[in-house]
Amino acid sequence: MLHRKLYQLCCEHREVCIFLRDQQRWLDRVTIVDIEGDLVTLRYESDEEDELCAWEEMVRLESIGSVSQKLASVPKGNVEPPVSEDCPEAERLHKPNPEAGGDETRPNR
Repeated sequence: MLHRKLYQLCCEHREVCIFLRDQQRWLDRVTIVDIEGDLVTLRYESDEEDELCAWEEMVRLESIGSVSQKLASVPKGNVEPPVSEDCPEAERLHKPNPEAGGDETRPNR
């Protein structure tokens, strides 16, 4: 099952975080480049003291203990999210009309 999911993430070129069980460490912002047999090729960057390093590492499938991916992020604090005026009409959020009871903007379920 893990093999199929890793293959799907590889095909989608998604960034993920991977925990390597045998080394007890997390790799952040990893791209799965290739899967061949039980070898998984990973690409990621690390920020060393005075340089940014790019790595390509091959690990065994059995070494991968966990895979996670960020679904969304929102800035902390009192920040207005960026809004595009070019947003399609179907995706726009409309202010509820207080006279209509406020449920007109909800889709039917």
